[in-house]
Amino acid sequence: MGRTFKFCVMIQKLLFFCMLFFLLAINLPAQELQTIKLADHSKDRGLSVMEALSVRASVKEWSGSELKLQDLSDLLWAANGVNRPGEGKRTASSAMNAQDIDVYVLQKEGAYLYNAFKQELEPVKNGDLRGLVGTQEAPVVLILVSDISRFRAGEDSLRLQWAAIDAGIVSQNIALFCAATGLKTRPRAGFDKEKLKKVLNLKDTQYPVLNHPVGYEKR
Repeated sequence: MGRTFKFCVMIQKLLFFCMLFFLLAINLPAQELQTIKLADHSKDRGLSVMEALSVRASVKEWSGSELKLQDLSDLLWAANGVNRPGEGKRTASSAMNAQDIDVYVLQKEGAYLYNAFKQELEPVKNGDLRGLVGTQEAPVVLILVSDISRFRAGEDSLRLQWAAIDAGIVSQNIALFCAATGLKTRPRAGFDKEKLKKVLNLKDTQYPVLNHPVGYEKR
């Protein structure tokens, strides 16, 4: 009887400390995001352009495994990286060379902005925002955002047309890179742009245009 009582007291104490640890854990502030230094892009990988075009396809399912740093680094460089550093020119062309497209990267731990000139991910927002674009299966979601204030001329209606074209060029870069390297993606325009704009604290002149979930093949 005495042993049973002591055992019950021990179990109660264990449960109490487990509950206390749980409550402390859920009330801890989220860890601050840190700048992520990306790897130098690798040009010695992937299929040829014609082979990549022959296998390019959109998918709706991903494995959920986190992207390796090299894959993420190469993906972002291919999307809209700097390919002529001396001139500040990019892998994706843009109207008037406005370079209006910014690539935001949503991951489980938070949102980042791709800095193509420093080859870094700059912290933007803590927390998993992938649900705002309708998927949390893919480990990475790229948001293509156009800042139309970078166009030197034109009415807003015309600038928005240019923004859509420029986003489409970046989108095709993403699709071809994924096809060439075995990653899986699809371009998506249907998401809550206004809510995402607010959460990312975008300016009035910044417009989310497309998003690309990216991940490894689901087997």
